[in-house]
Amino acid sequence: MTSINDILNYFETFAPLNTAMDFDNCGLLVGSKDTKVTKALVALDITPDVVREAEGLGCGLIISHHPVIFNPVKKLDARSAPYLLARSGIAAVCMHTNLDLGEEFGVNRCLAEAVGIINPVKSALGECLMTGKLEKPLTAAEFAAKVKKALSCDGLRYTDCGKTLETAAVACGAGGSDIYAAAEEGADVLVTGEIKHHEINAANEAGVAVVDTGHFKSEDIVILPLIKRLEAQFPEITFTKSKTYSDNMKYL
Repeated sequence: MTSINDILNYFETFAPLNTAMDFDNCGLLVGSKDTKVTKALVALDITPDVVREAEGLGCGLIISHHPVIFNPVKKLDARSAPYLLARSGIAAVCMHTNLDLGEEFGVNRCLAEAVGIINPVKSALGECLMTGKLEKPLTAAEFAAKVKKALSCDGLRYTDCGKTLETAAVACGAGGSDIYAAAEEGADVLVTGEIKHHEINAANEAGVAVVDTGHFKSEDIVILPLIKRLEAQFPEITFTKSKTYSDNMKYL
């Protein structure tokens, strides 16, 4: 029977833990690597609702992107996800920046392919940046509409610098700070999940359009491809995408 350690070893082949950023907390964060797994829930985040969902499905493991334990824990609230995981005997494997940075397979590669970048490559100028040519030239409005559909966004923000877009860069999640590297790479547009006001100003000055999809939508794109990958490697395990997790953002 497959153990959590087998799953951890498989992640090492495409998202090794030693590639995670220094601030991060990745890997097996709750439970034992010797635990045998027959059912696993996969989600972007582990919330109390996600733990209850896993418990209801009989899952002994949750695999998430964002760490369920990030800052030092000084107390355990009975309503918190870590407490509920331990109480229910459910393990948690969290693969964060190591999965963002995966060149063969990872969040940024899935995002790049989803928005129509051909053969995306990791930038040498930005740790979380992938760049490449678009399938065809598009206006900013056309590209933003394509991204909205590809990521199933209810809404997004974008800027238009008045030029046709031929090359694009992606930096998932809070990747707005990579606008400077995107400009140096010669990208016509940056797709990211969060970008600050001064970074938008910098993008406008550099003539780089921006598509801001929201953090959740820029990263949730990896979940179904990850499940497909895990199912191919571990056909004896039932992997399920969480139905309860959402960032609950609404657009007017």
